Amino acid sequence: MATRLKFLTIATVTVAVLLGGTYAWRAVSRREAPVATAVTGEPGRAEIYPDGAQAETDIAAALARAAREKKRVLLDFGGNWCGDCQVLEIYFHDAANRNLLAANYVLVPVNIGRQDENLAIAARYGVPIARGVPALAVLEPDGKLVYSQRNAEFESMRTIDSASVTAFLLEWKAPA
Repeated sequence: MATRLKFLTIATVTVAVLLGGTYAWRAVSRREAPVATAVTGEPGRAEIYPDGAQAETDIAAALARAAREKKRVLLDFGGNWCGDCQVLEIYFHDAANRNLLAANYVLVPVNIGRQDENLAIAARYGVPIARGVPALAVLEPDGKLVYSQRNAEFESMRTIDSASVTAFLLEWKAPA
């Protein structure tokens, strides 16, 4: 009796394996060839900050656009080498913040190079780059400073969640 039970168990398992393999092979054989997609770059290695030489022009254009659209200007001081700046960029464009940012701000990434570019612009808006980046400043459309991060609030962005960015954007958006 035990031999017969053992035989039936082995036979059942063998049939299941063979049938499963057949069905798996059919599924694999029906797969379509993969579609080539464009390489978008490595996550966390985005080219966020343009050439530092264009910062003044970018800020002037953003102020003009902000005046037309009744928004504030958000200056984002940082560098493409900065991991925390990469995290902030991800948080700016996540589901919770993307629309909030677009509806209330004109974002201007300001490249500080290796902390050797656009330091005069940072100083003009009260952003102490030496304390770390990313660092943000909020401007009215007329260029008047509303707020600047003077205490490296986002300098350790990797340890801060997206909700902190949401709170910042809500706090400093223009009054309705």
